[in-house]
Amino acid sequence: MELNLGIRAHDIENQTTVEGLVEEISNKGLTSVQLALGKSFTNMNTGVGSLSPGFARYIGDAFRKKDVQIAVLGCYIHMIHPDKEKRKQELDRFKEHIRFARDFGCSIVGTETGNVYEKTGYTVDNYEEQPFLDVVESVSELVVEAEKFGVIVAIEGGINHPVYSPQVLKRLLDSIDSPNLQVIFDPANFLNPTNYQRQEEVFQEAMDLFGDRMVIMHAKDFIIEDGWIKMVPVGTGLLNYDAVFKLIKPRKPYINVLLENTREPFINDSIAFLKEKYKQA
Repeated sequence: MELNLGIRAHDIENQTTVEGLVEEISNKGLTSVQLALGKSFTNMNTGVGSLSPGFARYIGDAFRKKDVQIAVLGCYIHMIHPDKEKRKQELDRFKEHIRFARDFGCSIVGTETGNVYEKTGYTVDNYEEQPFLDVVESVSELVVEAEKFGVIVAIEGGINHPVYSPQVLKRLLDSIDSPNLQVIFDPANFLNPTNYQRQEEVFQEAMDLFGDRMVIMHAKDFIIEDGWIKMVPVGTGLLNYDAVFKLIKPRKPYINVLLENTREPFINDSIAFLKEKYKQA
């Protein structure tokens, strides 16, 4: 079984046209992308109200011609923004992605779960009960929209957000209980300086709690620097990909694995690293 490997499209930095971007991704032998419209296409209007079936079809066709799947539309919003008007604007942006996802040839729209403050970043204040309840409210609203259009809302947990652990992510899934809510699994996101030395247990727990709901996996790496987790290109850090792929390979065949936080000049080496680890698993 081969690794179904792709990349976050905006980690390909030197392409200014859709066709050039797709060409470079295809030439690297990658099969899929996570496409964040505003990050990849800075010379086009991708703001709220800009999307249409024609625009989505144009982008989707460019990827289809090179047999590259748009596995997920990345629409990383601040879903619990403390300013309620800005929060509404963020949710409206995500809903627009939901409405046109199918026209891109995509069935998944993905996001993280925001921050209790306007500025995002690590804070234990995210771990209080109210931010979690706000996340449930916002995700519920998005899932209602997704159910209308037959699209999946994929939530990515991580220590910088209110959904900060596998247990909290499972609680979110249980709170909303819709098949249109699924999971982007990023193994590095749940690690911190106190648990990274038992990362295999963290990955196993995630698989036990919501392995059946994983629809995308992110691949990045980490080191410990100044007492904290720092993300680095795949294959240059401490993440135990032997353990990850031993869990993923039998349970989730051909799941889209998407390189993240990996840019040139590291991409080709990271591709080779992951393919070898997957083969050995």
